[in-house]
Amino acid sequence: MICIPITAKTHAGAMRAIEHSAVAANVIELRMDLIHKGRLVELIEKVRACDESLEVLVTHRPQAGGDSSQERSRIDCLKEAVGLGADYVDVELQTDRGLRQDLIETIARLQRRTALIVSHHDFERTPPLKTLRLLFQKCVRAGADIVKIVTWAESPQDNLRVLGLMDDAEREDIDLINFCMGPQGRISRIASPMLGSYLSYVSLRRGGQSASGQLTITEMNKIMDILRRDSW
Repeated sequence: MICIPITAKTHAGAMRAIEHSAVAANVIELRMDLIHKGRLVELIEKVRACDESLEVLVTHRPQAGGDSSQERSRIDCLKEAVGLGADYVDVELQTDRGLRQDLIETIARLQRRTALIVSHHDFERTPPLKTLRLLFQKCVRAGADIVKIVTWAESPQDNLRVLGLMDDAEREDIDLINFCMGPQGRISRIASPMLGSYLSYVSLRRGGQSASGQLTITEMNKIMDILRRDSW
């Protein structure tokens, strides 16, 4: 599935971006850490109004040096998303265990209408496959419905290690999102959906990327069209 992150800096900009993205996406990711004073209820309502079949993912990444009150506010935003019927919420593995559990209990109270993505990001490197597998298992034990492992590629070979987690996901029978960031990681963004990655993150247009190496929807569609033609 194609996921387009909404990274606008203002609420009004996010509303416009949702409307423009709705025609190309399967999932809209609301990056509430980037949308200044974003009103979540209105943003979700906008997605639903554009297309009832569109799914909503709500993410609120932690700020560097954030204190306990900021962390509580961040998780409260995800809990609000659950209450508003978001299809997915994304919480980092590094999040305080008690806060993560609070979010899981909120999902359970509402009969698990929202799937929990437990994610790990390494913005500096790609660890050995053994380490990646341990991180994958930690995400599973943390209550993930979907595991997300994303690292920084320093070489083309780093992509192979991250993509190697597909075998672990198949054994555990759990959905996985896995790719590498950075210029060297672009190949994994193309390969991962072909190998079964649950979501592909693409930007609506150049300059709207939520992470380094992210392709635009136009670029991704062109590449996939070429690969489909060559498969015949």
